[in-house]
Amino acid sequence: MDEVAEARALLRDAGRVAVLTGAGISTASGIGDYRGPQGRWTLDPDAERVSTLSWYLNDPDVRAKAWRFRAESPVYDAQPNDAHRALVGLEQGARLTGLVTQNTDGLHQLAGSNPELVIELHGNSRTWRCERCRATGEMTEMIRRVRAGETDPRCPYDGGIVRATTILFEENLDPANIDAAVAAVEEADVLLVIGTSLTVHPAAGLVPYAHRRGTAVIIVNAEPTAMDSLADAVLPLSPPWYVDAQAGCCGPLSTTLLPVWRI
Repeated sequence: MDEVAEARALLRDAGRVAVLTGAGISTASGIGDYRGPQGRWTLDPDAERVSTLSWYLNDPDVRAKAWRFRAESPVYDAQPNDAHRALVGLEQGARLTGLVTQNTDGLHQLAGSNPELVIELHGNSRTWRCERCRATGEMTEMIRRVRAGETDPRCPYDGGIVRATTILFEENLDPANIDAAVAAVEEADVLLVIGTSLTVHPAAGLVPYAHRRGTAVIIVNAEPTAMDSLADAVLPLSPPWYVDAQAGCCGPLSTTLLPVWRI
C-alpha cells in the first residue's frame, strides 16, 4: 500500500484524531516558517536572540529588533487558509481530541476551531503582556505605536517592558498545556502531524509517544523529519496531496479538502 492510500485508510477508519501543527501549515497564509530553506532563523541566525528571554529583557537593541519584526510581520494581517479551515471539520462528530499547535499566530481560532480544543504550546502573539504589572492587551495596539515611530513601546499603565504572550527560549511551557497535549494523543487513534520539522520538544516527543502506544502517525512536512521512521504514512509534498479531514480520502484540490502540500 502506498503512503497516500495508507493515510486514506488510517483517517477513514479512525474514530478519534489528534492533530499537531507547526509553522508549515501557515505558510499558505503568507507567514514564513523558521527552519525551512527560506526560514527566518535559516536566513538570519541572529534572529533567534529576539526570542530569548534574557536577551529580550536586558538588551534594548534586541527589543527594538523584535518590535521591527512584529511591525513588518504578515501575521497580524494574515487569514486562515484551507488547511486551517479543513481541520475545523474534524470537530464535527467529535472526531478531534485536540489540536496541538506550536504556532503562535492564532489562525486556528480565526478559522473557527473551538478554542477549548486548540492547545497553544508556545502561546499567542496576538496579545501583549507587561513584565512588571502583568497587564495585557491586543498586540495591534503596540504594532500601531511601532509603526508610528516608537522603537520600544512600554506598558501604558506603568512603563514596564512589554512582550508578546508567547513562550520564549529560557522559559518553561505551561504544564497544563503539555498535559492536555498528551491527553489528546492518548484519546486518539491517529496522530496527524502537519508542517513541523519535529525538532523542538516537548511537541516532537508526541510522535514517539504515540508510536509506543500503538497510535497511528501520519507526518506531512516540506522536508524529511527525524521522526519519519516512526510514522505509518509520510506524505511527500510533490505532487500535491490532499487529505480529507472528514472522509479520509486523498485527491485533487478542493475547498472541502485539507491541503497538505508545501507545509
